[in-house]
Amino acid sequence: MPTTPIPPTSASLIATLPGRYYTDAEVFRREQETLFESMWFCAVRSADLDRPGAFRTVRVGRESVIVIRTRAGALRAFLNVCRHRGARLCLEESGEAGRALRCPYHAWTYDLDGTLIAAPNLIKMPDVDRLAYGLIKVSLREWLGYAWVCLADEPPSFEDTVTHAAVERLGDAAALERYGTERLALGKRVTYDVRANWKLIVENFMECYHCATIHPELTEVLPEFAQGYAAQYYVGHGAEFGAGIEGFTVDGGPGFARLPEVGADQDRRYYAITIKPTVFVNLVPDHVILHRMFPLAEDRTVVECDWLYAPEVVATGADVSRSVELFHRVNVQDFEACERTQPAMSSRAYRAGGVLVPNEHHIGVFHAWLLNRLGDADA
Repeated sequence: MPTTPIPPTSASLIATLPGRYYTDAEVFRREQETLFESMWFCAVRSADLDRPGAFRTVRVGRESVIVIRTRAGALRAFLNVCRHRGARLCLEESGEAGRALRCPYHAWTYDLDGTLIAAPNLIKMPDVDRLAYGLIKVSLREWLGYAWVCLADEPPSFEDTVTHAAVERLGDAAALERYGTERLALGKRVTYDVRANWKLIVENFMECYHCATIHPELTEVLPEFAQGYAAQYYVGHGAEFGAGIEGFTVDGGPGFARLPEVGADQDRRYYAITIKPTVFVNLVPDHVILHRMFPLAEDRTVVECDWLYAPEVVATGADVSRSVELFHRVNVQDFEACERTQPAMSSRAYRAGGVLVPNEHHIGVFHAWLLNRLGDADA
């Protein structure tokens, strides 16, 4: 079989990852182990679990994780595995466990804090340590109104690996805190099943070289995006609304009142943050849009997108459809582009990869980070 030559590069062009990084099952397995199962993973919006016993199951790498609200009101996370014979405790994506989690196989039953509290004939086995045979705990932190979990025995610093992304992007942690994301209410959630590798979605989000081609509504609101420079290209930079644009809406019409603590310097601007490996945060004056990716296979990624507004906007039933529609169209356009790209990742034409133009060079930093995490000295 003829080999595909590596195209020459220049000062203007740098190489991407080879195509196998988007199609190879072994690469994806290593990503599951070294990224999704080792780093902090944004699992569920805290307010979705609004009463004791409310739970959600989440795929984190190769594991199923239960995030549940205890009777004391705290959130806890556990591996979704019974300690008896390994049956999955919760098959549903979400629900209410009542006062306890009961395995449907042999009825081993666990308190909402994970302690083993009952099992058939357990009273006849006084030597069984109910704490030792409780559910396997998963580390959990809350930030931005979401529960972040980490499967690592010794989780990395949350501040260094998660909240630092805001400082790295905005230049100031307080710039993100002013949006009060943890106090906002869910106005809309849309789930997208994308037939593409998760890295294609990250790369697409990070650059705007494609914006003039496929995002007519977005470039109408944010004209500088038509020049190909993404909001993440400059530290601290927010793309400015166009002249005559009143709000971050599909038609550029008015949105809602500016969030109370958002400063005048942040008004009429859009900021984007990538929190590696799987979270995007989008900031505009009157709402926040947060994407969570759930990579399921080397060629399939589920993306949950939340539109978050001031509580009074949601409580009064205000029509949020015009602001939702703008980024929903952006999402559909982006994900279609990623799905159009995925098949080519296995082509001989992409065996050595492609190239990044100067407007995309910051994606090369993401590639270097990935290769370092995977332990690949040479892509």
